[in-house]
Amino acid sequence: MRRIIFALFISIIASVGTTALAATAAPSKPLELVVGAPDRYVVLPGDTLWSLANKFLKDPYRWGDLWRLNKDEVKSPQRLYPGQVLTLNTSGSSPTMEASAIKLVPREYIEQFKVGIPSISPTVIEPFLTEPLVMETGDMQGVARVVALGDGRVLAGAGDQIYTTPVTTTANLWQIFRPTTALVDPVSKAVLGHEAMLLGTAKWVQTGELSEFRILTSKLETTAGDRLLPAPHQDVPSYLPHAPDKQLEGRVLGIPGGLHFAGTNSVITINLGKKDGIERGHVLITELAGPTVEDRQGRPKYDSVASYQLPNSRNGMLFVFRVFDQVSYALVMSAGRAIALGDMVRTP
Repeated sequence: MRRIIFALFISIIASVGTTALAATAAPSKPLELVVGAPDRYVVLPGDTLWSLANKFLKDPYRWGDLWRLNKDEVKSPQRLYPGQVLTLNTSGSSPTMEASAIKLVPREYIEQFKVGIPSISPTVIEPFLTEPLVMETGDMQGVARVVALGDGRVLAGAGDQIYTTPVTTTANLWQIFRPTTALVDPVSKAVLGHEAMLLGTAKWVQTGELSEFRILTSKLETTAGDRLLPAPHQDVPSYLPHAPDKQLEGRVLGIPGGLHFAGTNSVITINLGKKDGIERGHVLITELAGPTVEDRQGRPKYDSVASYQLPNSRNGMLFVFRVFDQVSYALVMSAGRAIALGDMVRTP
């Protein structure tokens, strides 16, 4: 009797466990190839991971699935090089991709072929890898503030000396900036940070009672009260396009330049960041808010009107390339209609 009860107990646990697993880990939909996807493709200079994914997949963010990569591999940079041959295999239940060895190329092109292709076009996003800056809550306390300008100047430019509150980091290259636009969450109305205008760059000279810098480049004049911080390393992200592993929802927070609408190849700011689990390489979709419609069919002119909210509709795709704690910058990879401030973004 005990054995029968024990076996029944194990059976119930297994059944519950299977049900719970099915509820939390629904199988992903099959990979869909684009019509006319090539069986073989040679990687060319100028290609990006995104452009390659677009040649093969209806959902380019599933590039890692095509390569059968695990979660850790998807989150790491994936290097493909010009000259490599990509071969699409459709013989199994799901298509897969393989890359063969690099082809021999003329010697004068060898250096060019040693550089892996980027995830997205660097020409569009390079200006945003170092500017605009985002100063989040608490960040302003840790940066240097311009106290005085050399020779009693009111404005300083390239070649001039400036003096700041003491710095302990002796980085060689620094950015000079001025806080400007507040980034306000469209839902909570909380200030998530401030965008900052890049004024120029400066070189650290020495630190005493104050720190001394020499301005190297100047886009705008520096004045007392402006801030400095070490310049970040500028690198073009080469991360595999992939969807977040959890459901995220956010909003379009801003469009650099004070614009109200963005289209393909535009850069936007969203109210999701590291604290939400966002990382470089994440792909999100944008949605258009469903309109409210009224049902007047068969109703008297002054009778109450039934109104309905139609569901949101998918509009485009974003590739996240720069991440802060509470906000991120993303490149619009596609957009059926203009993306507006406040539009929803979410996991595909």
